[in-house]
Amino acid sequence: MKQQLSHIALIVDDYDKAIEFYTQKLQFILVEDTVLSETKRWVRLAPRGSSTGLLLARAVNEEQKSRIGNQTGGRVFLFLYTDDIERDIKNMREAGIRFVREAVKESWGTVAVFEDIYGNLWDLIEPDTVP
Repeated sequence: MKQQLSHIALIVDDYDKAIEFYTQKLQFILVEDTVLSETKRWVRLAPRGSSTGLLLARAVNEEQKSRIGNQTGGRVFLFLYTDDIERDIKNMREAGIRFVREAVKESWGTVAVFEDIYGNLWDLIEPDTVP
């Protein structure tokens, strides 16, 4: 059996605001933006060179809205690998991204933690070996 994780749903309040953040600040690529109805779109974004990405899911009720920015109860939610963590931290800071934990060298690589537009926590990881 061969399987692959395709995309991860991320609850957002507004498609266009989220698209702007992920494409302008994190330099993700807008893979698809298809209108499905008056209120729903199929919006996929991915880091450059990645086959796995985000599927933006606009919150439509109060329960979903309460999960925006806190889909994992405050734990790191997403993991972004890089080939140059210093370069990316510099570029992300210049774009206004807030780091909540500075880069730390671990036995397996270097990691820093940043927040996205909604407060979701991401690990930015430069592994010692290519994953």
